[in-house]
Amino acid sequence: MKTGIYKEVQIDTSHRLLYYAGKCANLHGHRWKVEIWIEGVPDPATQILIDYSMIKRIVDKYDHQIILNQDDPMVPRIREFNPVITTPGDPTSELMASIIRDDLYAYCREQGIEATVTKIRIWESPTAFAELSE
Repeated sequence: MKTGIYKEVQIDTSHRLLYYAGKCANLHGHRWKVEIWIEGVPDPATQILIDYSMIKRIVDKYDHQIILNQDDPMVPRIREFNPVITTPGDPTSELMASIIRDDLYAYCREQGIEATVTKIRIWESPTAFAELSE
């Protein structure tokens, strides 16, 4: 029988949108609320699908990080002083939902967990979110 779980994680990040004409082209920060829904069959021995703390750990790798497009000319300069996480395109909430989903799937594959990330919602502000559904 399939079980569904939900986990919310909040992270603080800074980013900018290289190919956006507007104020988000400037380096700025967000408190992102990341909501994750996962379905699958729990482990028969533990009755756990995936440990909630592991979901948090996977998302937390982006907490208090600078996230920039891999083509952003600021990357080499900032790396002189601080680590930078780069993305294959502008680090929008839409793209970050996809990247976090892929991180979760990679962990599940490594652990032999058969699960589906059915939905990820990334709140960029209290009034705006991107949602990825499968």
